[in-house]
Amino acid sequence: MKPRGMFVLPEENFRLIYSPEHVSRIQELVDLRLPCQSSDEVRKNLSLLDGVELIFTGWGSLEFTTDVLNAAPDLKMIFYGAGSIRGVMTEAAWERGVRITSAWAANAVPVVEFILANILLCLKKAYQHAAEYRAKRQWVRLPVAGAYHSTVGLISLGMIGRLLAEKLKSFEVHVIAYDPYVSQEEANHLNVEMVSLEEVFRRGDVVSLHTPLLETTRGMIRGEHLSWMKEGAAFINTSRGAVVREDEMIAVLRQRPDLFAVLDVTWPEPAAPDSPLFTLPNVFLTPHIAGSMGAECQRMGQLMVEELERYLEGRPLAYEITRERAALLA
Repeated sequence: MKPRGMFVLPEENFRLIYSPEHVSRIQELVDLRLPCQSSDEVRKNLSLLDGVELIFTGWGSLEFTTDVLNAAPDLKMIFYGAGSIRGVMTEAAWERGVRITSAWAANAVPVVEFILANILLCLKKAYQHAAEYRAKRQWVRLPVAGAYHSTVGLISLGMIGRLLAEKLKSFEVHVIAYDPYVSQEEANHLNVEMVSLEEVFRRGDVVSLHTPLLETTRGMIRGEHLSWMKEGAAFINTSRGAVVREDEMIAVLRQRPDLFAVLDVTWPEPAAPDSPLFTLPNVFLTPHIAGSMGAECQRMGQLMVEELERYLEGRPLAYEITRERAALLA
């Protein structure tokens, strides 16, 4: 007998994440008695959850609070076709023993691609060259580190940091990293030199930040860290804006026009309309686009289909998030 399941997320996100092929495969394996329901629709009629064992969701998910859980006594597994599960899982859900798997690994792929592209562009000072060329209408040649024997610094080697380190093996750059939780054996496998946080900033031609936002990491990157950067270096942040003390970073970028920052995240988000980040010439600001967009989102749906197959076959899930692991993730 098929387990009873349900899609719970906004219609637009449902269509973005789960292709018709994904839905068809899930229907083969699961009893889906209802079309996709939005979180608001379910909250207005919690009886829809009665008998549901599996929930497929994504951006715009329900938060699994006590009242939701009470209405879903049979719920065993949540397939979250997106990244961070904050705002989805609650203490009540963990206590109830509800399991969750997330497409965080699939969402990491376009983030790594975005970072890699920007590392290479920053090593060539592409953004600064473009601005100078536009302003002067003639060729300009700025001193660059280039992607040959230059140094790339990574802060935190979680999923994104590790994938990025693997990609960087294809280039003739030296990779250094700061992460107090990474063993020397792991570092050797990644071909990464582990150093202090200070050394990452002092030595990196480009420094890329991947630290999750936790209470212990809020404001971790201070102005003095950026002030230690070498002449012409670049800083990339695709993690969370609040990991950086933004006012201090802005002050350093004003004092050091030779530095460059690629910022896909800010605090708050979006940035305040009067934020200097919009006008500083040495900042390239993007509106949190590094993660999955467009067709990239269906990679997350595919991962959820694969996790469902593992779950129903009684195999270990590849991307299940435990309560302990959740405490360390963004």
